[in-house]
Amino acid sequence: MTRRTLVVLALGAFVTTLDNTIVAAGAPSIARDLGLDVRVLQWIALGYMLPFAGLLPAAGALVDRWGRRPALAGALLAFGGGAAVGGLAGSAWLLVAARVLQGVAAAFLVPGLLSLLRTNLDARGRTLGAAVWTACLAAALAAGPALGGVLSEYCGWAWIFFVNLPFVAAMLVLLPGTVPPGRDDGARTPPASAMVLVTASLVLLTTALAEPALRIPLLAAGIAAGVAFFVRERRARERLVPRALTGNRVFVGSLGLQLLWGLGISGIFFFTPLLHQEFLGLGPAAAGLPLVLVAVAVVAATPLVPAAAARHGPLRTVAAGLAVVGAGLLAVAAVNHLPSLWPRVPGLVLVGAGSAFTVPMTSHALDVVAPHHSGTASGWLTAARELSSALGVALIGAVLTAVRAARLEAGAAAGPALAGGYTAGLLTAAALTFAGALLAVRVPGPASPRPRRRVTNVLSRNPFRHEYPRSNR
Repeated sequence: MTRRTLVVLALGAFVTTLDNTIVAAGAPSIARDLGLDVRVLQWIALGYMLPFAGLLPAAGALVDRWGRRPALAGALLAFGGGAAVGGLAGSAWLLVAARVLQGVAAAFLVPGLLSLLRTNLDARGRTLGAAVWTACLAAALAAGPALGGVLSEYCGWAWIFFVNLPFVAAMLVLLPGTVPPGRDDGARTPPASAMVLVTASLVLLTTALAEPALRIPLLAAGIAAGVAFFVRERRARERLVPRALTGNRVFVGSLGLQLLWGLGISGIFFFTPLLHQEFLGLGPAAAGLPLVLVAVAVVAATPLVPAAAARHGPLRTVAAGLAVVGAGLLAVAAVNHLPSLWPRVPGLVLVGAGSAFTVPMTSHALDVVAPHHSGTASGWLTAARELSSALGVALIGAVLTAVRAARLEAGAAAGPALAGGYTAGLLTAAALTFAGALLAVRVPGPASPRPRRRVTNVLSRNPFRHEYPRSNR
């Protein structure tokens, strides 16, 4: 079962991430064929991202309640159906609706698959499974734009969506022998009001990043829903997030690590192709190729992760990985003023290799939760990653834009001004990553039972004990 579990995890991680990155390269072809402007075109991406990020916490709890096999089977069928409709769509809103269906399905797929780390694998297997998951995420992140460009040019943009179907079919075939039927004892029905509040909060906050004209009211509404959710959770007897998770410092610390890593890395990944085009003068296809080095470094370093975690412990391994990522970001920043690609390669390789060693933060967090909470825990861990990705783009983008504007006002040319903003973004990302390394060494390990002290009667060691009658003692 271990090998089948790893294959299902690899397929799921790759296809859910690929579906988020492959569309970017085909967007111009879609816009031409369907007559879309940029405002509508962005919702083809957001239609997937918003329900994916917003539904993850609620979906994780529902996976625990419904059972992994029926939840995963239903999610795979919905994901495949959305892909087929998207490829056949002849209008913008039908395509957006298909993307929404895929995003909803992905929100159930990811926590359901990640919960298999806890239920199907032992501690060493969980570390390997988390490493495989992260390696496939990196591979899809790097391969998505390139694959989307090739399919759009030679097969038509519909195949950007049809390419999901073989992955879905393979996972449906493997599912019965990988995921046992039924559900875990102790699973409960999650409260509907909490699911509505947390989903509304996450969707509104994420939408605010994409709609500048409505940013203030959307942020206010999202914050209000979030506050209502936290107040409700503190007072309610039936909670969406069990006290066993919120009171677990390992789990809460792992959420913080996911946020800091995503905040630092996601924005840099998003703006790197732009810098390569505007400052280095590379074409659209070549501009994304250096990110393949990051994925290659992740895959190459992944086999070393289980041994490192076993020898040094998961938290020290994560701390070291985050420190290496931070060092890689600083290395790129140090040469970013040079209008050449090759000096950036060592830093990019360090970023990828270090990222591979951050994967035990997921497996370690799942180690300390009960099996019947594994879906809920997986949903929150993935939600932290997805939200940090969106917020990271906004944060690094704000830093880059502010510094670029200041450089332009000072008389710098457009390319060097953008490079200056990118350097500031790199330094911000490095600071966040080093903060994550410090947090990793502060997160406590799982509590181990304290050895019972042997209580010895002092009189049992007294050589004169038996000289006195019992009645006189």
